[in-house]
Amino acid sequence: MDYFHEEESLGKAYDARLMRRLLAYAKPYWKWIIVSIVMLLLISATELARPYVIKLAIDDHILAFDTPYRDVTATASPFEGAFEFQERQLLREDQFPANVEPFGEQWQLVRQDGQYYLMEGAVERTESINVESVNDAYVVTIADQDFAATAVHADQIRAFREYDMQSLVRLGLLFLAIVSAGFVLNYAQVYMLQLTGQKIVYDIRQQLFEHMERLTISFFDGNPVGRLVTRVANDTQQLHEMYTAVLVNLFKDIFMLLGIIIIMLRLNPRLALLSFAVLPLIVLVTAVFRIKARQAYREVRVKLARINASIAENINGMRIVHIFNQHRRKFLEFRGINDDHFAASMRELRVFAVFRPSMELLYSFGLALLIWFGGGDVLRGTLEFGVLYAFVNYMEQFFRPINDMTEKYNILQSAMASSERIFMIMDTKTTIPEPKDPVSLPAVQGRIEFVNVWFAYEAEEWILRDVSFVIEPGQTCAFVGATGAGKSTIMNLITRFYDIQQGQILLDGVDIRHVSKNTLRRNIGLVMQDVFLFTGTIKDNIRLNNQGITDERIRHTAEHVNAHHFIERLPKKYEEPVMERGATLSAGQRQLLAFARALAFDPAVLILDEATANIDTETEALIQDALPRLMAGRTSIVVAHRLSTIQDADMIVVLHRGKIREKGSHQELLHQRGLYYNLYRLQYKENFAS
Repeated sequence: MDYFHEEESLGKAYDARLMRRLLAYAKPYWKWIIVSIVMLLLISATELARPYVIKLAIDDHILAFDTPYRDVTATASPFEGAFEFQERQLLREDQFPANVEPFGEQWQLVRQDGQYYLMEGAVERTESINVESVNDAYVVTIADQDFAATAVHADQIRAFREYDMQSLVRLGLLFLAIVSAGFVLNYAQVYMLQLTGQKIVYDIRQQLFEHMERLTISFFDGNPVGRLVTRVANDTQQLHEMYTAVLVNLFKDIFMLLGIIIIMLRLNPRLALLSFAVLPLIVLVTAVFRIKARQAYREVRVKLARINASIAENINGMRIVHIFNQHRRKFLEFRGINDDHFAASMRELRVFAVFRPSMELLYSFGLALLIWFGGGDVLRGTLEFGVLYAFVNYMEQFFRPINDMTEKYNILQSAMASSERIFMIMDTKTTIPEPKDPVSLPAVQGRIEFVNVWFAYEAEEWILRDVSFVIEPGQTCAFVGATGAGKSTIMNLITRFYDIQQGQILLDGVDIRHVSKNTLRRNIGLVMQDVFLFTGTIKDNIRLNNQGITDERIRHTAEHVNAHHFIERLPKKYEEPVMERGATLSAGQRQLLAFARALAFDPAVLILDEATANIDTETEALIQDALPRLMAGRTSIVVAHRLSTIQDADMIVVLHRGKIREKGSHQELLHQRGLYYNLYRLQYKENFAS
């Protein structure tokens, strides 16, 4: 499968196989995840407790002024909480010790037009009352029953409500403690969960990068760099969102929903079942949303991928756009792609715009049912107001995780798509395997032999056909030929960037497939036409983190290849910063640094792959002066279009269409008057004309 058209086949919104692989990365941190889940359970408990505490405050204290009192004046020892009113000791019925049955004459507070009255006797409901004054006394009428009553003034009511005031203070402190505990737990849980998520993603990113480093050059030939960077950076970050926002926090949603259902059923089963009447509609709307959202999401991702590809192509080809005046055509082409993305985004927006209001509508419908039936029960006195208040709060909490589902579903889809792309790279096997029992090369002499080598980048499209030659230790061998003849391919095969299909490549008589890649490449130095420099300093780019190369050796090698002169003219000399790809240096300066780098590592085999193709005459003269010193004492392989640079080579191999057509020294090949002779005539026709 093409790695970078996978946006058009994003896979499932949830893939159990991928999820199992993702969970495997979380396994080393299972203790932290368990602690986070336990914290979420405690956080859910604090959130569920808040409405219940307020319900207690409302029903048991704020609206509990009409709780009956008992006259305990005749009791030998006073009860705790009893208070004196008009020479009577009164105690609220709910303040009697658990093991004592309430006794004594009942009294009850009632309220009319803001005035409190203490009446003899008690009734269940104190709503619709009538108070009349009779001979400096009061008669309270409730449901056709008359009760003698005494007015309770504002300064006296405090004694009656003292217990409620103290209880409200305690409940207020409890509420504050619950909120504070929830804050601390939330902070600790978020920190731990985010840290765990970052560590998991760190491990995935490290493993992905390490795996990519082991992949063959052919993998990078077929996959754009920008999208590989996206895999390592952006796609792994999508997994972080999945681990934190979805995987673990999903437990909180479950805890909250279960907790709300249990509490509502315990508070009032009838009202709870009424509240759950909207659940079938929620399930239906959610199922429809899941199908529509996935279709819309897939379409947007496909269109976005096309936008990215178009932008990358146009930026990379901006010189061609300018020189051939293609601005208008490219603009119209991009506008068409952009319009498609805009239309797809609007379709996705409509799906999400319908879902949330639908949930809000269902919530409002459930709330209306709750207020209609629950409010009626409150008015009839069969339901406490605090219970209704708690139900309203729990209803809002019940819909909160459902509303959050849109975001979680989006994250889950992105994570599945990202994980599919990441594992697609991780499952790519290197086509250049390490030998099971590698042969050691204690002291490489540099003898290179090709024995009947056949090679093709694509099956049966042969680049090299039955190629055989020998380069003795210390010799310089040059390869020439037309473009596509196979010169650079031979360099890639010697370094084992690719493996041959037939034949053998021997280094000191050992098949290079039996040598570990590290050992092989440690003994080969490579200077290419397009020199790559890393961000850092001049010194860092020569040393390449090999601490065995001292500053003195760096300076010595730079002098040896004539790079020291331009380095000394730089403001910070060897500590001069190098921008990405050496953008602040000229092509010639980068080439000299590449020679210094190769010499500093002192390889037994040196490969120069058209190393002087893109440099000016002055730099070429410096390199030509340095080459004999660079090649001295080591096997050197040179690929060059400029025949002037290889005339002193011990052997020149002429390639044509993947086969060796001629071999010999410069003079021998000229005497043969073959392909090499014709190439030489083309480059130096002025000399032949004279």
